[in-house]
Amino acid sequence: QVQLVESGGGLVQPGGSLRLSCAASGRIVSINVMRWYRQVPAKERELVASITRVGNTNYVDSVKGRFTISRDNAKNTVYLQMNSLQPDDTAVYYCNADIQTRRTIIEYIWNNYWGQGTQVNVSS
Repeated sequence: QVQLVESGGGLVQPGGSLRLSCAASGRIVSINVMRWYRQVPAKERELVASITRVGNTNYVDSVKGRFTISRDNAKNTVYLQMNSLQPDDTAVYYCNADIQTRRTIIEYIWNNYWGQGTQVNVSS
């Protein structure tokens, strides 16, 4: 099966930086769009950034100019560089990806996968 494993969360002071990583593993044939979401208690999960296989990116307005999403296709890994962090960035950050696997010798399928989440706390 496929697993997404995030790392890099933690506690940082306002104005600081963190880099999140998410590595996909398993019987992967191809990965299309990779995304980072975040969620705080009692609120819906929010799409923070996304990146296509060829590197086209999109960001929610609140992080533009501060966060950068990137990926390494050879390593099946997506990153989120977070700079100028603010208390409002405190959340659990989740990795998400559209991944193709081989179902049979002639059949391939696409599914959407989630990581387990990594906590980011921005506080003085």
